[in-house]
Amino acid sequence: MSERRWYVGIGGKSQGPFSVEEIKDGLESGRYDAQNLVFAKGMESWQALAGVPELAGLLQGGEPSPAGGPPPLPSTGPGADEIDYFIHGEEMQFVEVELDPGESAVAEAGMMMYMTSGITMETVFGDGRANQKAQGMMDKLLGAGKRLLTGESLFMTIFSNTRGAGKERVAFGAPYAGKIIPLHLSKYDGQVTCQKDAFLCAAKGVALELAFQKKLGVGLFGGEGFIMQKLLGDGWVFMHAGGTVVQKDLGPGETIRLDTGCLVALTGTVKYDVEFVGGIKSSLFGGEGLFWATLTGPGHVWIQSLPLSRLADRIYSAAPQTGGSRKGEGSVIDGFGKLGRFISGD
Repeated sequence: MSERRWYVGIGGKSQGPFSVEEIKDGLESGRYDAQNLVFAKGMESWQALAGVPELAGLLQGGEPSPAGGPPPLPSTGPGADEIDYFIHGEEMQFVEVELDPGESAVAEAGMMMYMTSGITMETVFGDGRANQKAQGMMDKLLGAGKRLLTGESLFMTIFSNTRGAGKERVAFGAPYAGKIIPLHLSKYDGQVTCQKDAFLCAAKGVALELAFQKKLGVGLFGGEGFIMQKLLGDGWVFMHAGGTVVQKDLGPGETIRLDTGCLVALTGTVKYDVEFVGGIKSSLFGGEGLFWATLTGPGHVWIQSLPLSRLADRIYSAAPQTGGSRKGEGSVIDGFGKLGRFISGD
C-alpha cells in the first residue's frame, strides 16, 4: 500500500517530502524530535510530530527542536491524486488502486481488469492530466498526436470515485508475464523516462510526454527507437516489464552495459548511449547483437530480464507455421519434420 509523503518544519523552514522510513531515520539520528512540526497532503495545517498518529509510534524521546513558527504550507504537487494501491500475484500481476471520494486514476485503453460499483469511467484525448478540462481542442489533439507517435492509442481512460463517501477500487492487469513497478515520481525529481509500452496506469495528474533520443546512434541501435515516454508529476505511476525486474542505482560516473531490449526506464540524470560490441566474431556469432546500451550515472535504472520482443521471437520460432514443432521436442520422430508430425498425430 502507498504511504503519505511528509514535510518537516525546522527553524521556520520546510524540508521534504520524506517517507515514513526517512522520518524514522531522522528521529534516530536526532535531526527531528517529538516537537517538530510536520505536514502532509490532506492536512489543514502543521502539527507537532507527537500529535500525528501515523508518526507518533516512531518516537523514543528527544530534546525540543529549534524555535521558530510554522513555515508556509508546502505545495504537495500540481494536482496528482494521492492514491493507495495493492499489487497482487507473482508472475502474472495486477495492481488494485484504491480511490477516496473525488480521486481518479488514468490508464491505457483496455488495461482495466475490474472495478467496484462506485467507479465511473471516462475516455479522453491525451493523458488525462489534471488541467485537461482547461485545455483547448488543439492542445488535446496535440496531446493525442504525441501518444500516437509512441504507438499507443489516441485515447486514455479516467476512472473516478464519484461517490460522496467510502473508498472504491479499480484494478489493472499486466499484458504479459512479468512485474509491475510502482514509482512515486516525487522521489525521482518528478521525471522518469521509460520504453514506449511500459506505462500501465497512474494517479490522475501525472503527465505523459514524448522523450526524443537526440543521438542518431541511440535512436537507430538503442533498442527503444527514437521515441520513448517521459512520465512527469508528483504522483504514483505503475510500469510493467517482462520477467524479473531489477533496479540499479548508479553513482556519479558509474556505467552499466546491457542488452538494448532489457532497458525499462531511467531517471533524468542518467546518460543513455550505445556502444559497439567490438570484434567481428563476437558481433556476428556472440548472439548479443552489434550494440550494447550504456547507461552512466548518477541516477536510477530499471532492467527487465525478459523483453517482450525476445519472448515473441521464441514463440514465433517454435510455431508450427514457421517450422517449429508442436510437441515432442528433441525426440527422434520430431526430427522427421512433416512425417514425424503425421506419425505423432499432429
